[in-house]
Amino acid sequence: MKRYRIIEVPSNLGLKTTGVELLPAALRVNGFMPEAFRKAISVPTHDIAYNPVRDPQTKLLNGEGIATIARRLADTLRPVLEAGEFPIVLGGDCSILPGPMLALKQRGRYGLLFVDAHADFYQPEAELNGEVASMDLAIVTGRGPDIVANINNRKPYVLDTDVVHIGQRDQDEAEENHSQRIQDTAITCFDLQRLREEDISNVITNALHYLQKAELDGYWTHLDVDALDDENMPAVDYRLPGGLTFDEWVYLLQKVIADPRSVGVTITIFNPKLDTNGQLTRQLVELLNQGFAY
Repeated sequence: MKRYRIIEVPSNLGLKTTGVELLPAALRVNGFMPEAFRKAISVPTHDIAYNPVRDPQTKLLNGEGIATIARRLADTLRPVLEAGEFPIVLGGDCSILPGPMLALKQRGRYGLLFVDAHADFYQPEAELNGEVASMDLAIVTGRGPDIVANINNRKPYVLDTDVVHIGQRDQDEAEENHSQRIQDTAITCFDLQRLREEDISNVITNALHYLQKAELDGYWTHLDVDALDDENMPAVDYRLPGGLTFDEWVYLLQKVIADPRSVGVTITIFNPKLDTNGQLTRQLVELLNQGFAY
């Protein structure tokens, strides 16, 4: 049985000031793991102002602030991981991912299960707005400006060969915008089309098989809420048709939680301001509670 520790990182520095930073509070109010929330740890983000101007050198929005939060989150995670607890890190946007991967790189060699509708593999010059939330997988695998990709000289935080991506469905859009191709790397990809062609249980079994190799000390899981089917979970800033069903999401999360080599989870991108009546928030809480067997 995993001992959960919730860590709140309400950052929007890698995206927009439209509401993703409200994710932890919305889950708390609507009943996500209330007992665990009583001992939640909050990583300070309020002292770093969102700057809408891209840095002319790195082409990033808020690169320095994102790096600061990554260091803070890594420092917060270190004693949690050492205590054998299972951190559930609630964003914010995906730019918080360097924090956990930096913390794990300092401990050993860890893999990454990345569940997202997008590849998040843009290079800064191709990302239209400079948003790190569209580059986080590229950054943690050592691609991008050193200010975020080489914190404490730990680049890369995770090797391509130790990453599995599930659920991509933005291939056409990424190609139109001249993004780097995740398919041209050693990253293992199970995109949405492949998931539809195969049984979900086979995909998850095969995905976890890649992350259970002897060279790894364990793996982290990144869950982006936009991986869910857009018709059922539209409260995200960048929408795409299709996605995982609720049952597939719960099944995946349950498999991750049951795996002893799984060491922590990030949950990002859900925007409570796009949920006009609270129904989607309650639905997400129900899915997460089921997935974590709470």
